[in-house]
Amino acid sequence: MAKVRPFNAYRPRSGMEDKIAALPYDVYNRSEAKSVVLTNPESFLAIDRAESQFSDDVDTYDDRVYAKAADMIRERIADGRFVRDEGDPCYYLYELTMDGRSQTGIVGCASIDDYKDGIIKKHENTRADKEEDRIRHVDTTGFQTGPIFLAYRACDSLRDIIAKIKQTKAVNDFTSDDGIRHRVWVIADGADVEAVRSAFDSIPNLYIADGHHRCASAVKVGFKRREANPGYTGDEEFNYFLSVIFPDEELKIMDYNRVVKDLNGLDEENFKTAVTKAGFDIADANAAGDDTGRPAKKGTFGMYLGGKWYILTARDEIKSSDAVAGLDVSILQDRLLGPVLGIGDPKTDKRIDFVGGIRGLKELERRCSESGDCKVAFAMYPTSIEELFAVADAGRLMPPKSTWFEPKLRSGLFLHSLT
Repeated sequence: MAKVRPFNAYRPRSGMEDKIAALPYDVYNRSEAKSVVLTNPESFLAIDRAESQFSDDVDTYDDRVYAKAADMIRERIADGRFVRDEGDPCYYLYELTMDGRSQTGIVGCASIDDYKDGIIKKHENTRADKEEDRIRHVDTTGFQTGPIFLAYRACDSLRDIIAKIKQTKAVNDFTSDDGIRHRVWVIADGADVEAVRSAFDSIPNLYIADGHHRCASAVKVGFKRREANPGYTGDEEFNYFLSVIFPDEELKIMDYNRVVKDLNGLDEENFKTAVTKAGFDIADANAAGDDTGRPAKKGTFGMYLGGKWYILTARDEIKSSDAVAGLDVSILQDRLLGPVLGIGDPKTDKRIDFVGGIRGLKELERRCSESGDCKVAFAMYPTSIEELFAVADAGRLMPPKSTWFEPKLRSGLFLHSLT
């Protein structure tokens, strides 16, 4: 069963949360991060991406960058910009509202042993080079600053306690520049804390929705500190990692779309013929009653080619009941992108790019316009949370770029000290 324990978070001083809260560090490249921090020096991105404090000739992964992040956290605690909640450990609620839809997660600390033992399940592999950056950041600062986005199958016990807490006044309530409303509640009452802890004790599994690299990094720091402290008891803070845990019924996965730079030597008509031979029916999107090309159901795909939208429908012979092979992203890769367009490994092939659904289908059109860099785009029907759970439960991995979660959790609203 899942072990999720309360903790005493460091949180922004009242009135500063809207300035401090920042999108995850990996949403930005270096120049973008520097621009954000120049505009808003209070942004937590200044700590998450501390290279923003140096000239461009200092390497992103220089030791001085991580030391600067540690110094900035200590300074902001010392001057009161971050304040630690006193008293017994707490849980927190974190609600995000986007386009009228809300999702509310419980903020707590999940167990590194649950990750190791498969109670916390993943659906992606991680890359050692991407892990190393966050390992150094967490280990040097002594804080976990970017929460891991976990999910669970909704249950009445947690649904009831969340509803009860949300009847009280939120301690934080602000709207970020992108129009997303953020609200935070503290769960400090002893009976409520025990109710949350007990509810998680009855949940068999948690699932990583987003943040696989941050999660793997936090776990590795925990085991590294165990090695440095052979007398550890298991109760130390480094045995746990900062998480926001959401019920599956409230989550929305957006489409994660594909654009390809060329047609692998084919002209448009021969390409469409090859697509048909690969097992897809092609219809003009106008004839289907939708000129946007947005797929309406699983097994259908929008295709933007030659300034026009088409709807592709996978025929039954290329569908599968397998948890991974049956995913739309797998069908497109295995039946079209690979054999027709020659995209063998989408993780490394420079001819393919991925566009998050938050950017809209107009971005696909732009990429395939005369001034763009691509020839064909594919609009995906979103992977469902049930499909994600099925892959994770089978101990399998999704193809790269299968899920795009919105809204993104903000960093800097909760800091978890490892000591």
